[in-house]
Amino acid sequence: MTETSAKPTQKISSISAIFPAYNDAGTIPSMVLTALIALRQVTDDYEVIVTNDGSKDATGAVLAELASRFPELKVITHETNKGYGCALRSGFGAATKDWIFYTDGDAQYNALEMPKLVEALRDDVDVVNGYKISRNDTWYRILIGRIYHHIVKIAFGFKLRDVDCDFRLIRRDIFDNIPLESHTGTICLEMVKKFQDAGYTFAEVPVNHYHRSYGKSQFFRPKHLWTTFKHLSQLWWKLVVKKEHLQEKPKS
Repeated sequence: MTETSAKPTQKISSISAIFPAYNDAGTIPSMVLTALIALRQVTDDYEVIVTNDGSKDATGAVLAELASRFPELKVITHETNKGYGCALRSGFGAATKDWIFYTDGDAQYNALEMPKLVEALRDDVDVVNGYKISRNDTWYRILIGRIYHHIVKIAFGFKLRDVDCDFRLIRRDIFDNIPLESHTGTICLEMVKKFQDAGYTFAEVPVNHYHRSYGKSQFFRPKHLWTTFKHLSQLWWKLVVKKEHLQEKPKS
């Protein structure tokens, strides 16, 4: 019987792997280490960037130790918590490679699945978006997540099956033409809406979602939900009603 060899992992030019982190001391080491393993499978030119967004636990100390051992790691430090959107934008701004992969530092996604995104690349694909196979959360978070997903999909006209999956691979030069403004978690909606309206091509890949084993989610707190609703309304007004982003001239 003839043995079939495993399909070789597709290679790409270079990648920056970005992780926003807030009080993620218990998970960020595994995210950095698994990212390094995954990156080596798809390219010889890579970097890892972690934005420590004003963490109050040992995240800063853990990242300093990791940076002393792994020269590929860059750490950006916000002295105060500026918000998820600011943390991502700092990471995007510091990226130097041709592609940007990002996910959260809380280990609800597995960085080892990043090569799946690379495998989905074709010449005409600009963004590879993960979508959760199933959401591994408490029942009320699943319920809130589904309601949120359906509301934003209808309100913003999203075509993706899971706009709220923070597991993405993006051409870095897109950010030269698409300015981002959000300070909060609404940055994900802003990104997808602006990319979609600019005509960039998406591919979608199923990925696993895991229960959060360390720390607490900021999203599901009542105060944060109200803040998110306000920011969501403002974003909807700017992008759907006024269509401000379609009137902006791309950067040269």
